[in-house]
Amino acid sequence: MTTFFGDMLQTISDRGRALLDRTRGRRGDPGHTSESLAELAEELLTGRGEASGTALAREILTRYAELTTGPRIAFFEELSTRFGVATKPLETAIADWSRAPSDKTAAALHHASEPRRLELFRRLNLAPGGTAAVVRMREQLLDVLKRRDDLTTVDDDFVHLFNSWFNRGFLVLRRIDWSTPANILEKIIHYEAVHEIQDWTDLRARIDPPDRRCYAFFHPALVDEPLIFVEVALTREIAAAIPPILSNGSERLNPERATTAIFYSISNCQRGLAGVSFGSFLIKQVVAEISREFPRLSTFVTLSPAPGFASWLKRERTREASAMISEEDREALAALDTAGWPADEELVERLKEPVLRAAATYYLNARTRTGAPIDPVARFHLGNGARLERINWLGDPSSKGMQQSHGVMVNYLYDLNDIERNHEAYAGRRTLDATIVRLPA
Repeated sequence: MTTFFGDMLQTISDRGRALLDRTRGRRGDPGHTSESLAELAEELLTGRGEASGTALAREILTRYAELTTGPRIAFFEELSTRFGVATKPLETAIADWSRAPSDKTAAALHHASEPRRLELFRRLNLAPGGTAAVVRMREQLLDVLKRRDDLTTVDDDFVHLFNSWFNRGFLVLRRIDWSTPANILEKIIHYEAVHEIQDWTDLRARIDPPDRRCYAFFHPALVDEPLIFVEVALTREIAAAIPPILSNGSERLNPERATTAIFYSISNCQRGLAGVSFGSFLIKQVVAEISREFPRLSTFVTLSPAPGFASWLKRERTREASAMISEEDREALAALDTAGWPADEELVERLKEPVLRAAATYYLNARTRTGAPIDPVARFHLGNGARLERINWLGDPSSKGMQQSHGVMVNYLYDLNDIERNHEAYAGRRTLDATIVRLPA
């Protein structure tokens, strides 16, 4: 079906391009000589017929793809200024609504208040491959936002549109297994962001055994491009460490005997869709999917990294009067500066309790200015309605895990009976009850 509509759209675009070229030829061919990309965008917004409009959208995207960094930023500047809200129509709509408030004048006001670039993005989306191109455009905008706050409004409009284009109702859940086409499997290897997939053998160990699952969301407009995927291990207990799960030689469990589903890696694939939430829908739908397949499953839990813990702890250790860690623990934590300490059993034992206490403080008390947990993974799972179940010592002894969190990993529990209550409590109060944190004995 996707191929059929893609071919049909391509045919329309080709015919439109021929018509467009003939029209431009009669006008001295300005589209190929003197018109800027922004002027072509203005032309697209004048309301051409479907065929020529599709062809022009494709031409704009083709030219945009050829831009180097400087001209690309200049185009973003045009989007910010030239394609913002049209002032005069907005003033007229405000006056009309003020004189006679009604659904009709309110709708006119809503239409007039919309930046012109939103309609431009919609029309660019008509081109073959337009959705992928517009997502890529936003990804390139993200590359410059840290230096260009004035382009934030353009980014806000991208996110506004993408939240509609990538609404949950359009997403398709697909299981990824060893029979999945190789081009998609290659992307799973490439996009894995939590625990690097070393090679094809490593990938097969994660998706092929009967006690392993991988699911991804896809969108019909992005053929064979996963949006987000989650890797799941089916076990008989909550895992405290990642090496046994990732081990190629680990003993396999008959999934019919599993009672626990561990979500151990969630990776977003399209950077241009940052800020568009898929994860909460993915986890909840996967829970429903595997529950139907294996009715004995009763525990749904993550094994998650703590990506900001080590840097936070380093800052607290350097503060003269930290309110987060005691002076006694500060002295004990100095052993973290000893090279190779994970290989020293005595240091490992000495560090265990003060690191776990610091980690508990990090999750319970470290907050952003808005009152949310400072840890991004915690914000995600707590916002989804999970609860912080357990903090695990040396759960990830990899070099990445030691650098990010001194090996600390966390279990977030998705209790199906409490998800909505937890979500409301987190959204409303941004508080976390200390009784739900259970440190290993």
